[in-house]
Amino acid sequence: MNLTGMMLIGERDVAGSGKEIRAIDPATGTALDPVYRDGSTTDIKQAVALAEAAFDSYRHTTPEQRATFLDTVAERILGLGDVLIERLMAETGLPRPRLEGERGRTVNQLRMFARVVRKGDWLGVRVDHAQPERSPMPRSDLRFQYIPVGPVVVFGASNFPLAFSVAGGDTASALAAGAPVIVKGHPAHPGGSELVGRAIREAVRECGLHEGVFSLVFGSTPEFGQALISDPGVKSVGFTGSRAGGLALMKAAAARPEPIPVFAEMSSINPVFLLPAALESGAERIADGFAASLVGSAGQLCTNPGLVIAVDSPALDRFIQRTTEALGQAPASTMLTPGIHAAYQRGVARFSEQAGVQVQARSQAASQDNGCQAVLFTTNADTFLAGHEVLGQEVFGAASMVIRCSDVAQFHALAKVLEGQLTATLHCTNEDDPQLIAGLLRLLELKAGRLLVNGFPTGVEVSDAMVHGGPFPATSDPRSTSVGTAAIHRFLRPVCYQDIPDAALPPALQRANPWNVGRSETQ
Repeated sequence: MNLTGMMLIGERDVAGSGKEIRAIDPATGTALDPVYRDGSTTDIKQAVALAEAAFDSYRHTTPEQRATFLDTVAERILGLGDVLIERLMAETGLPRPRLEGERGRTVNQLRMFARVVRKGDWLGVRVDHAQPERSPMPRSDLRFQYIPVGPVVVFGASNFPLAFSVAGGDTASALAAGAPVIVKGHPAHPGGSELVGRAIREAVRECGLHEGVFSLVFGSTPEFGQALISDPGVKSVGFTGSRAGGLALMKAAAARPEPIPVFAEMSSINPVFLLPAALESGAERIADGFAASLVGSAGQLCTNPGLVIAVDSPALDRFIQRTTEALGQAPASTMLTPGIHAAYQRGVARFSEQAGVQVQARSQAASQDNGCQAVLFTTNADTFLAGHEVLGQEVFGAASMVIRCSDVAQFHALAKVLEGQLTATLHCTNEDDPQLIAGLLRLLELKAGRLLVNGFPTGVEVSDAMVHGGPFPATSDPRSTSVGTAAIHRFLRPVCYQDIPDAALPPALQRANPWNVGRSETQ
């Protein structure tokens, strides 16, 4: 499949007319063909108008029709073969195994949502049968189900060019909900975005759906993104990226005459607490796992362990020494873009300049363009507590900080000043104080969307029970998740049908239940 540099607005290939967008191989600095260009407000209006036109027919597809479409998208992506992997290797600097694994995740989550759609539980059907003889007031026949909110805009992420991009989790969950999707492709990997976009468009055509079910547009400026979500036809937004970017979109969405929700995943440092007995018995083993988690994908993961909290002790010294040795053997990895690399360098410099913070260890120096040299900082609890507004900020990349505590009581003080997180981890054993474990978990469940014991937060399972979300600024809405089957609920809203004739009810609410979905019924 040849790349054209075009946007995909429904069935039409549309050339952008604005600022030039060109992918850069971050390992070499080489500009990649073809040239893409920002779209215009006219392009935005056309894409949204098509999505609005597609909404009614798409939301009324049967579960089997919609699930078949999601399965077909998965097959079309697999059908791209090495062309997709090789293009994304050039655009992102990510190694082949990482991208092949991410392609598998992308395909699997599409198939997972196909399973969800077929099962029908996402409709949340509840039926309260009429009670005309009830005294003193009769009860009407009440029937409840979820319906899609309307067209959704998805912003592709830089660090997951497949799993959080054109056909990633936001797109899959919105399409599963019955919402047409307009994707703003990330300017760092426009070629991979076009390839996947064309695969989705083929699936739309093959399944006989309205062309407006999917469009792909490009825009590299904040103004383009804000114009996109400001169109009155857009009803919800999915975003993964920086805090500044997420906040700008939230502000624009809230300023509309009709405000809409923005589900933004933004910033997290994912604290790891090492309890005394666990550290004493397993300092070296824990250090090996931590170092691997820290440097994987050059630390460009939203679940990267950016903070380690432990009591100052010989066991902590052993942990730090082993981590220092592991980092010393780790080569620098290419970061996704020159801009991300520059931001990482600024973040490392900012921490390095803070009084009471020491650079403890680094990985091997970078020999390539945009190489990430991992950094381990150390400080003490008092320093962190005094400067947590700075030291508690995410540095996107392979940077982490170890906090030496005088005692376990400082664990609670540190946890309380932390912002909202995607994850929080405890390393503990049966020898650790069970009241300390329980108390920390009670506190941390108010701070994070996923709690782990004796593991590391990188590696997010795509499954029914997964939560990839958390209190602000981890996300803009702590009630939601961007990974797992519960992600579909971001793009649904409930409707109650009161005393509606059976023939006029949606199929899942009709007496015969022709879709055979699970229902909660009260006689």
